[in-house]
Amino acid sequence: MLVCLTIDTEFSIGGAFTDAARRPVGDAMVRCAINGRSQGLDFMLDCLQRNGLQATFFVETLQRHYFGAADPMGPLARRIADAGHEVQLHLHPCWAVFQHPDWRERVGRQPRQDEFVGRDAASTGALLRQGLSAFADWGLAPPQVFRAGNMQHDNALYAVLAKVGIPYASNVGLAIYDSGLEEYRLYAGRHLRHGVLECPVLTFSDCRLFRPHLKTLTVSGTGLGQTIALLERARAVGLEQVVLLTHPFEYVQSRNGDFDVLRTHALNQNRLRGLCDYLGAHRGQYQACGMAVAAAQPLTAVSDANPLLHSPAWRSAGRLASQLLYDRYGTWRLAQGVQA
Repeated sequence: MLVCLTIDTEFSIGGAFTDAARRPVGDAMVRCAINGRSQGLDFMLDCLQRNGLQATFFVETLQRHYFGAADPMGPLARRIADAGHEVQLHLHPCWAVFQHPDWRERVGRQPRQDEFVGRDAASTGALLRQGLSAFADWGLAPPQVFRAGNMQHDNALYAVLAKVGIPYASNVGLAIYDSGLEEYRLYAGRHLRHGVLECPVLTFSDCRLFRPHLKTLTVSGTGLGQTIALLERARAVGLEQVVLLTHPFEYVQSRNGDFDVLRTHALNQNRLRGLCDYLGAHRGQYQACGMAVAAAQPLTAVSDANPLLHSPAWRSAGRLASQLLYDRYGTWRLAQGVQA
């Protein structure tokens, strides 16, 4: 079974839309440096390299409208590619508002700047072409896979992706965003939509009351034991691939949105380290690979299988308890200015 570890690699608006004193946060959101050592990107690359795994980094490009010639994402994207990982396209439309001198007034009139849903095709196409231009400027191969900011999607987005020549997407994670469209109620598998092959992040159920409670498979929101159990279950039911989601900033705790006082998030770091070690030790059962590699595999009769996997509620309860305790401890330590 193929396993696609996907990392949304992005900067932050940092509250600038709502507070004139705030500024967007750049590569600090990706490097997450503590005492001169990156606990975000470098930590992740080290985990992957140690186990010989390939991952997919969905790199956001529209931030160039704010950072301009400095273009701090370019060196990060090239470093990821040089390490042997896939670099694919991620867009948060909110960054595009910075191209307008009156951006504050525009945000005041229309606060919801970060949506692809309902956006007209011409605007979506222009944003995608800007993303393709960034890859060309960075000297990277054209992206083959797209992920929308906030995982927002509709039929129009897929039609425009096909038009600009991006054959694959990973926009669906039902516990993160549910379009309400039945054709995008996708838990797993590979599904052709408007000429684009959608590979959703795995969504599972962790309890059942009146209806299943859905969770999307993320490193920060799923315990290590639960993740491994879900991988084993996915392989047992014959899924061809499983897609997981994470971000570099999840491996630190921050005192504020400026990312100037940080401490390592040992709980999440242990989860990623353990997952990479598990995949490295079970190569006969799992192949960790990039999303374009996985999506390009020949379609079979089971490629569009869409099972909703179930995980016992006690696993989620244990994860929630440990997360709550650790977050409170981290908040207390950060209030004291402790970085470690």
